[in-house]
Amino acid sequence: MRTTASRGRIYRRCGCRDIHRHQLGTLCPYLLTDSEHGTWNFAVDIPAPARRRTTIRRGGFANQDTAETALRRFLEGEAGGFNADPNQTVASYLDTWLAAKALVLKPTTMARYRDYVHNDLVPAFGTLKLDQLAHRHIAAFATSQLAADRGKTTLYRCLATLSSALGDAVRQHRLPHNPASPPVLRRPPSPERQIWTPEDAARFLVYCHGTDPEMADLFEFLIGTGMRKGEALGLHWDDVHLREGVLYVRCTLSAVDNNRLVITTPKTRSSQGWVAISPRVATALRHRAQSAPRTRGDPNNPFAGLVFCQPDGRPLGPHLVLDRLHRLSAEASVPRITVHDLRHLAATITITAGVPLTVVSKTLRHSTLSTTANIYSHLTQQAAREAVDTIDHTLTEAEETGRRMDRPAWLRPPRDHIQHLREALHRLRSPAPTGFHPTANQPQSGRATTLRPPAFRAWKRPPSHG
Repeated sequence: MRTTASRGRIYRRCGCRDIHRHQLGTLCPYLLTDSEHGTWNFAVDIPAPARRRTTIRRGGFANQDTAETALRRFLEGEAGGFNADPNQTVASYLDTWLAAKALVLKPTTMARYRDYVHNDLVPAFGTLKLDQLAHRHIAAFATSQLAADRGKTTLYRCLATLSSALGDAVRQHRLPHNPASPPVLRRPPSPERQIWTPEDAARFLVYCHGTDPEMADLFEFLIGTGMRKGEALGLHWDDVHLREGVLYVRCTLSAVDNNRLVITTPKTRSSQGWVAISPRVATALRHRAQSAPRTRGDPNNPFAGLVFCQPDGRPLGPHLVLDRLHRLSAEASVPRITVHDLRHLAATITITAGVPLTVVSKTLRHSTLSTTANIYSHLTQQAAREAVDTIDHTLTEAEETGRRMDRPAWLRPPRDHIQHLREALHRLRSPAPTGFHPTANQPQSGRATTLRPPAFRAWKRPPSHG
């Protein structure tokens, strides 16, 4: 047995048994004569509550160096606050990872992670040791899922969850690299969304005001502000300031497993901000305040004081709003869309109207300008036409300029003829040089020669007065 310089013990043992069927362990005589007999192991004492100690033993290593490396990684993991057990399985690690993520993630995100881990990842990789999980295992899982007609989007999100978990293991120095990177499956392209035209939206709102005024106020609000569905359903009266024409986004309403409603923080940090109120949105909010009594928020009841709620004060579930939207869209003879498409409609209207993309990004409260450009720029057909028209106009002007330059020289007007005229006029109007004499420096001959200086006409010009 060998004791390391810091903590833990490195030793070799085997599985041989004596005549009583008891394992010899480290006492086997063959360990002294045969260097390849048995396997290498390590043992380390871990402090536990109530002044007790727990001894961790791990074995099965091929040589002493491998055992020492495993012990060192185990001690580094203990010092870093995470489990670096070389025998830890994927299932054990994912359970520990979920428990840690539950402290920082939203309930809706946790529900999705939990479903992927328990229903897909643990059945597929749970029995493997975490250190043995390789890229080939993940690729084989993806291939089998696609062969079973699993949706690419769902499978991509499942593998993204696994990649996130293994990425945390790499950041904690639990793994040397992420087996799920690069990803086995590329992100599927987003489906082409069908966006209402302004005429469709106007016809839908007119029909809603006559058929379902309560939902019409909500749809007017969603289109007029471009807010997300959960942000609108989680809006409280305490955050609405009609006199100042502004409201503040502080909460969002989410459905966990499409069943349990919770109030959480907005999607991103930049989502928490203020939104301007237009006259149409102000009218919808005033109508909402008249039809339903305004109640103040209650710290003990997060659903108290909601702007958009059911007649009895209960919150509106996202699925209920979607069902009403589909029914009213069919009755109003407009295309079938989702509630989030109303946010796309608001962005499309503003971009088409010529509002700068930076202003649109701030209005929608995106974290970066590139997010707005990537999502909404391709939805605007008018802006796309203007872009290609600009290209056409620029190329046509360049071709005309090229044709003019290809004309013969005697057909092209000189470029600098105006400059030559200006220089000639300047010489004529300039005063005579000092000491100039008409007959100076002329050849002596029998015939007198009369010279006129270049500024002769300037000498004859009458002096200007005033």
